Amino acid sequence: MSCAKEDLVKRLRRIEGQVKGIEKMIINDKECNDILTQIAAVRAAINKVGALVLENYSKTCILKASEQAVTEEEIENLIDTIVKFMK
Repeated sequence: MSCAKEDLVKRLRRIEGQVKGIEKMIINDKECNDILTQIAAVRAAINKVGALVLENYSKTCILKASEQAVTEEEIENLIDTIVKFMK
């Protein structure tokens, strides 16, 4: 998972830079449509990070289930996590 972790950290740092850019845009009175475009880009990027984390969590849970080592509570946790992420 270290490669995946490195990718997630890179993505989060890029998002952090985007958010700082949005802050500068607001301070410099840039056009609202340009700011909103950047906000949409940040939203899409953070959704991608969330999807990658959810994918990894799901794979881990499913692999445990195939080894008969997963509890019903863990399955419920996975389902709850997916539902929360989808909101």
